[in-house]
Parts: sequence; structure tokens; C-alpha cells
Amino acid sequence: MAGAADSATVVDCFRRFARPFQIDTFTSGEIDTAFRRRAVFHAMEWPDRWRTYYFESGLIERDPLIEALPLMDGAFTWNELRIRRTLTRAGTEALNRIAAEGWVDGLVVPIRRAGSHYSLVSLVTLNHHITPIEKRHLEAASLVLHERLRQLVPREGFRIPPAGLTPREIDCIRLIAEGFSDAAAGERLGIRASTVHEHVERARMKLQARNRAELAALAIGYGIITA
Repeated sequence: MAGAADSATVVDCFRRFARPFQIDTFTSGEIDTAFRRRAVFHAMEWPDRWRTYYFESGLIERDPLIEALPLMDGAFTWNELRIRRTLTRAGTEALNRIAAEGWVDGLVVPIRRAGSHYSLVSLVTLNHHITPIEKRHLEAASLVLHERLRQLVPREGFRIPPAGLTPREIDCIRLIAEGFSDAAAGERLGIRASTVHEHVERARMKLQARNRAELAALAIGYGIITA
């Protein structure tokens, strides 16, 4: 995975590695526990029906796995989370809804960033409980998966719009982060400076950034653009 040239190859390698562990689906990306709408997915192998439900139902705002991130030390399985008894009622209901899909256990591999920002790989098993040995193997592979995708996906383009950003908004953020003025960025992209300004302001609001400097820092920190 570490030497793969494109994200599709990385995902395929990880899928083949994880299959003997009965991993049914997985995601890799970034999440902010305080600003859930900043979610960035570098890979999402969920079935379409579950992806639709997750976003349209607002489950992202009450996802028990995200709620648990500040409470758990390192990687944790769903069973370990249940044992801790820290789930809210809404969190318990969400896990029960997930279990109805046949996904009885999973593994969350977080990487603590600044503040409430976490990089994250989340794995789901189909009718299988993850053993301690399996957990160690999957955690190590998940870290490689995440870091390689984080390098590749911003260059290739996102299948799932990160934080609701459009491709043109990402183009503008990238140039502004490189020090281009609105006019210079517009010339590079073949659009007006005022249009660049509009794209940047919409991106700033979507990422809930206070100013352009914070916007650029968030875009780099969340793996939306590369430094």
C-alpha cells in the first residue's frame, strides 16, 4: 500500500488484506468532533443505501463512534466501547441500527491531531467479533492505508466532496494557500477575481474558518489539499 501509485490500488490492497478478518466495509478520512460538517472522506466503501442514510438522517451529528473519540485511548472495537458503558441513548440506538445491517462489530483507528480534529479509519465486520490479535494487525494496516490515501486523494480528486466543497472551491483554496491573490488565481483558473473571492468565501463558511489563513490551514490539516 505504501508504494501504490493511486488511491484505487491502495483501497484494493487494503480490501484484500482485510478480507480474511471478515471486514465488510471501511472508511478513511478526517473528522472534527466539534465541527462534524468538516468531515473529509478519502475512502468510503459503504453500500450506497447506508451512505445515503448516514448523511440524510443526520447520523453524522450523533455517531457514537465519533462521540467516543475523546474518551478512548487509541484504537478500539465496538465491543470495547460497549463495555465502557459511555454510550448515550442516541449512540446506543445508532449502534443498534448499524447492527440491523449485520454489522455486529468494528474497529476505530484514530490519529489525534490538533484540538478536536482526528484522522480516522473505521472498519466494520459482518457477523464477526474482532479478536485482540486481529485488532493489532488491522490497526497497523489501517495507519498505512490512511497516510497513503491522504497523500494521493487530494491530487486525484475526491469521489465524495470533502466538507461539501466543490472542485472549483478546492482549486481556489489551493491557489490561495500557495500565496496567489484573487486576481492571480483567477488568471490561472480562467475566471474573474470576484468569482475566486466568492468561491473562497463559500469554502470558508463551509469549513467554519475565521479567515483565509485559517481556511488554508484547515484545508491542509484535513487533507483536502497538499502542502
